[in-house]
This record gives sequence, structure tokens and C-alpha cells, in this order.
Amino acid sequence: MSRCRVGKGSHSIFSVRLHFVFVTHYRRKVLTAKMLDRLQEMVKQVANKMFCELIEFNGEPDHVHILLDFHPKNSISAVAGSLKSSTARMLKKEFPEEVQQHYWGKVSFWSNSYYVASCGGAPIETLKKYIQNQQSP
Repeated sequence: MSRCRVGKGSHSIFSVRLHFVFVTHYRRKVLTAKMLDRLQEMVKQVANKMFCELIEFNGEPDHVHILLDFHPKNSISAVAGSLKSSTARMLKKEFPEEVQQHYWGKVSFWSNSYYVASCGGAPIETLKKYIQNQQSP
């Protein structure tokens, strides 16, 4: 993962880092190591399309942590929505057996809610270490 950057717009200079946590629906322990690896790739792709940059990613069987260098031309809810919808769709498509063990019918993959916090108060290295130390499956 790359270092955090200071971005520039036509009339602004910004450095916005956001810590997202997405929880699986019903907090089911669905995510495997292979799924987490693929999720990281997906999150990076979606973030890049939204002019954001993935700084750190990790998770456990029932949730993921995402640390993003956020571009303020986006809304936080739009980025969260895009990340959740695209990753859910791809996980269901690429890992149907794993997903169907826990969810069937039209049940969504991610919980409807999410956590997000600005990372301005804590040193970025502290947050990175916290995410790196998640108990991956």
C-alpha cells in the first residue's frame, strides 16, 4: 500500500483519511482468507474509480476494515454504498458456495449500516497497525 498523500483540486489542497468498517449481514462468519484477498483487490479497484486510494485493508470472518485516502469530490455515503454494493455482488458471483452456506434468497451480504471515522486524531501508523493485527481467518 502506498503512503498517504496530500491531494490538490483546482481550488483546494486536502488530506482526508477515513476508516470504514463493514459487517456481514447478521454478523455471520462468512469471510475466508481467500475471500478477504479478493475483497482487497475489489476495494482497491472501486476506490481508484472514485479517485480514492486504499491505504490499508484487513478483516475477520464477520467484518472488514478499510482505510482510505478519500477524495472530497465524493460523498462518504456514495463511497460506502459503491464499495458495499460492488463487493457484495462480486463475492456472491465468485464465491457462491461459501456465500450460500450462510445466506439464501435475497438477503444482502453486508449489514445495512457501516462505521466510518475520520483518522485525523490518531497517528496513521497506529491505525495501520490496528488493521494489520486483525485476526484474519
